[in-house]
Amino acid sequence: MKKANIIKYLVLLLISVSAVYSQGPMGRNFGFGIMFGDPTGATLKYWTSRENAFVFDVGNSYFGNVRINVDYLWHFDAFRSNVVKLYAGPGGVVGIGEGHSYWYGHDHEDFYYREGGGAGIGVRGIFGVNIIPRRTPLEIFLEVGVLLGISPAFGTGVDTGLGIRFYP
Repeated sequence: MKKANIIKYLVLLLISVSAVYSQGPMGRNFGFGIMFGDPTGATLKYWTSRENAFVFDVGNSYFGNVRINVDYLWHFDAFRSNVVKLYAGPGGVVGIGEGHSYWYGHDHEDFYYREGGGAGIGVRGIFGVNIIPRRTPLEIFLEVGVLLGISPAFGTGVDTGLGIRFYP
């Protein structure tokens, strides 16, 4: 019983410290919104500290009819501003369904195409800028990155995105 209470209090302490040091709009650490680009769909962001956050995107993409991204981001203050920050980080990608478009296969002449509703797995590196207007619960972001397809075949692509998140 005592061990369960200690674990419960440690988890609550970690969550409260995470929320206190969050860098999201108005000191909030969880936001959701929409994104246009690759993928076009929903986006979620959870700040774990002033500099770090997890991002989860799900939507429609050329990599697969349904695409899921999970990224870990580091934010840095390149402009010495509380409103505009740059970010970068690695991520993982899963595409479900037929995939096609700008992915080049191993022969570099034909566009990559995955038929039959299979799944594609890839990794990506993302770089972007976020704007958090003062006294608003909003975050506006623009990002670009490199996508490397790993399975079912190797390929490359470019990710871009523009979106907005609301922090309730």
